[in-house]
Amino acid sequence: MGSVIIIGAIVALVALLFFSGASFKPLKWAGTIAVRFIIGALLLFCVNLFGESMGIHLPINVITTGISGLLGIPGVAALIVIKQFIII
Repeated sequence: MGSVIIIGAIVALVALLFFSGASFKPLKWAGTIAVRFIIGALLLFCVNLFGESMGIHLPINVITTGISGLLGIPGVAALIVIKQFIII
């Protein structure tokens, strides 16, 4: 019974947003940022997996995931340089 109420509330909310003409732009931005964070986490995982033999390890947290997700491969390269040469 509880799941029926939750699904009904979600459907009602979507219908309300649809009929009121609400803008979905903030939801689109949030989705784009979430996808970039997931890609950043995957990039860091690959760097840790393949960099293990060279002694490269980058922590996977919100800050490093955000940097690598929003900046891409140059962001990951910058994190490696910062880790290797600045933070000893």
